[in-house]
Amino acid sequence: MDGQNRPVTPCLRHARSVNPQTITYVLTALAAVVVVLTRVRLGAQDHEGAGRLSIPKGLLNSHTLFGTLGVLVWAAGLVMEESLISYGGLALLWVTVGCGLLILLRWMPAHGRHSSGPVADSWGEGPGLSILAHVGMFAGAALFTVFLVLDKIP
Repeated sequence: MDGQNRPVTPCLRHARSVNPQTITYVLTALAAVVVVLTRVRLGAQDHEGAGRLSIPKGLLNSHTLFGTLGVLVWAAGLVMEESLISYGGLALLWVTVGCGLLILLRWMPAHGRHSSGPVADSWGEGPGLSILAHVGMFAGAALFTVFLVLDKIP
């Protein structure tokens, strides 16, 4: 209460529209962007991707396959409000997260007499973008899991 006996309310009216469902839809779109950009960044056949170590094409293909299927099945479960489908999509997204974190290993320092420095590309200096994307994907999948288990999203 203030001096005029009016209740004091915080100025957070804009936060009312931010709910678990809105967060989930935004993070689902960002997950699709991560899958696509990882493929675009590392999928070129004529050169190695940025980093210190090369990654197997099978790992990149798995990331793309499971990521695409995961986002599509997850989104279908959300739209259809079917938790069983959502759980299936979430499982695929966790496989994608695992592949993405393995892809981050390309930035691990290489030691030895014949090792070289990191390969650069036009996407930025160092692993910052990859860390942001794949650790963010891990955090998003963890949040999806919590929301789904707590029945905060359909």
